[in-house]
Amino acid sequence: MLQLKNEQPLKPQPRAFRALVFHHAVFFLLLTHHCGGQPQMVSPSQPIVAVVGDDVILPCHLEPAMDASDMTVEWTRPDLEPRFVHVWRSGVELENKKHPSYMGRTSLSPNRLKHGDISLTLPRVKLSDEGTYKCFIPTISRESTVDFVVGAVSSLNISLARPENEEETSAVVLECESKGWYPEPEVLWLDGEGNLLSAGPTETVRGLDDLYTVSSRVTVEKRHSNSFTCRVQQNKTNQTRETEIHVPDDFFSAPCSSATQTWIIISLALAFAVIVAVVFVVWRWRQTGNSNKLKPSTTGSLINYTELHTLVDEKGEAVQATTESVEVKDLDKKEENLKVQLNEVEEERRDVVGAVNFLMDHRKDLQDQIYQLGLLLHDVEVQRDEVQSQWREKLNENEHLQTDTEHETVKKDLERKRKDKDAVLKSVICAVNIVTEKKKALDDCKEQINGQLEEIENQRLQSDHSET
Repeated sequence: MLQLKNEQPLKPQPRAFRALVFHHAVFFLLLTHHCGGQPQMVSPSQPIVAVVGDDVILPCHLEPAMDASDMTVEWTRPDLEPRFVHVWRSGVELENKKHPSYMGRTSLSPNRLKHGDISLTLPRVKLSDEGTYKCFIPTISRESTVDFVVGAVSSLNISLARPENEEETSAVVLECESKGWYPEPEVLWLDGEGNLLSAGPTETVRGLDDLYTVSSRVTVEKRHSNSFTCRVQQNKTNQTRETEIHVPDDFFSAPCSSATQTWIIISLALAFAVIVAVVFVVWRWRQTGNSNKLKPSTTGSLINYTELHTLVDEKGEAVQATTESVEVKDLDKKEENLKVQLNEVEEERRDVVGAVNFLMDHRKDLQDQIYQLGLLLHDVEVQRDEVQSQWREKLNENEHLQTDTEHETVKKDLERKRKDKDAVLKSVICAVNIVTEKKKALDDCKEQINGQLEEIENQRLQSDHSET
């Protein structure tokens, strides 16, 4: 009995424990339900990256999802004034509250709003769109932040040249340039095997449009593949552009010695001097022929170019002084001589124009020939590569060497012809410039003669008026 009495008070303890657990569980569920009634704003923790011109969506949504179409939704940028990028209130966008740079450029999807998706659509991205955005719903006092990074990329250009002040070296300098990057990128050089090359410091210039222009130079020697790659990359936007260039073996050949270059320069100079001399002789011959055809004036002398320029330089004062002291017949004689001279100038001008047209046509022919030689050189390179590929598969070594030698001979002959054409082209261009200057001088002379004829006519009218 005593044992039972001692045990009976212990029986209600499990019931009390279960009741306590039940009350705690109910309280927890109520607390969970109460907290779950306040949705949270969710946005990506990593920046959103886009390139200028892209259409982008800045993500932001409610969790758990709920209809936000009738709520007030604000997208802002704290660094702007006004700060509003997009304002949605009672199912309508308030355009007049937006910053001017976002007018007509932002939108929310009504369909997605019904499911709690308040993501902002931003088309035609600009550099100025970069920044930190906040999505905010005032009625629930919740906001979230989205970092937006905007980049700009551009194509690359590679050029090659000889190292400065190193005439006998076989090295080649490669220069890579690219305009229109943002943010500031870095430039890397790689060889055909993908190994990094040691290059000089990258030159960077930031323009008024905030875009960067970068350029880099690297000096390379002949390698197995002679292929080199310029890579411009921007790690922040994860953007990369690269261009590969194959340098022909001939570019790695040491250039001509100083003595050879001197003889080439002297030869070109002599050729140019001969052309100039021929043009001058023809011009003087035309001058002499024209002077012999002129009629003498009343004093027995000729009105030549020198006298004409004297009249013009003195702005007609010499002619005016003469016409005031001579009779009408002297004016007629001078007018006749000037008209003869005008005819001679016009005739010479026609000859010069013909020479200019001939030289221009010749220049175009030379340029076409040089272009065709360039195409032939390219074809020779392609054929040689094809032969090398076939040799690896079919031909024996002797056949390969013979064919390769033939291609090298043809290639060198074409290169020699192209250099000769280039030299002639330079001389023709110089001749064109000289003859063009001559044509300009004749045009000026013609204008001056017409001016003198008009002055004489005025003097005659004044004389006739005095007599009456």
